[in-house]
Amino acid sequence: MTIVHYEPWRLFNRFQRDLTRVFNEDASASEAANSSDVTWLPVVDVHEEAERFVVRADLPGVEPKDVEITAEKGVLTIRGQRHAQKSDSANGYERVERVSGAFLRRFSLPESAETAAIKAKQSNGVLEITIPKSPQVQPQRISVEAA
Repeated sequence: MTIVHYEPWRLFNRFQRDLTRVFNEDASASEAANSSDVTWLPVVDVHEEAERFVVRADLPGVEPKDVEITAEKGVLTIRGQRHAQKSDSANGYERVERVSGAFLRRFSLPESAETAAIKAKQSNGVLEITIPKSPQVQPQRISVEAA
């Protein structure tokens, strides 16, 4: 005899998860973009180290001259453009999966970020932005003198 686990709401729950995922992706894309010019969103990793924050964005096919990075009012903005490659379909067919066009990503910076010393480099299609942390201000102990 086989025991079957019965879940009457399984299909409905899956449908609800899929709808939530779709709406969350649309909402995050519109919030990040805030513009109708944005065509795609690059994949980004953000991590914190002892003395800096590091942001790595996958930008294959994007020239460094086509990327603009700004830090203003506690927001790091990465904006750029990937240009479409010209191709002639001499064989009569073509399949294009790589998206070209404008992109925009924004990240809130913590108060400890030293925006004046931000550096960026691009290598092998990966943009790496390093944001140094400002030194922590240690509380100063004040002694009380007797009068």
